[in-house]
Amino acid sequence: MNIPMRLWDLQQPLRSLYTLCVEPVCRDYGVTRTELDILLFLDGNPNYDTAAEIADQRCLAKSHVSTSLKSLEKNGYLTRLAGRADRRLIHLKLSEKAARVVKAGQDARDVFLGIITAGLDAEERARLHVYIEKMEENVLSYLGTCGK
Repeated sequence: MNIPMRLWDLQQPLRSLYTLCVEPVCRDYGVTRTELDILLFLDGNPNYDTAAEIADQRCLAKSHVSTSLKSLEKNGYLTRLAGRADRRLIHLKLSEKAARVVKAGQDARDVFLGIITAGLDAEERARLHVYIEKMEENVLSYLGTCGK
């Protein structure tokens, strides 16, 4: 197969660039990177609103999610609501206060995406999106969700 392994080599530089883009947001709003990622996830995925779903969908340790959620709730960025059918099931809802953090996080993510897709036209960006989704599907299918 003639696919360059440079994709693998880009893993750490991509993480570093993303961190560089979101670091000011985290600092300005007093949240950790994981907390910001959870806020962005909840905003973009309203159907996945429990701690277990966040951990599963984002491939995060449940302990990290739990710690982050406690901090986000303490700082007024989210609230917990008991489920209607099962009161033990806790749903998470972003507060109005979270809207500013989410917007700043989305803007930082857009800067990151602009940097990594600079020079690509709309058609190339669309194809890249399809390719990345297919690669993700292949990996998760082969390994099972989060390699479990």
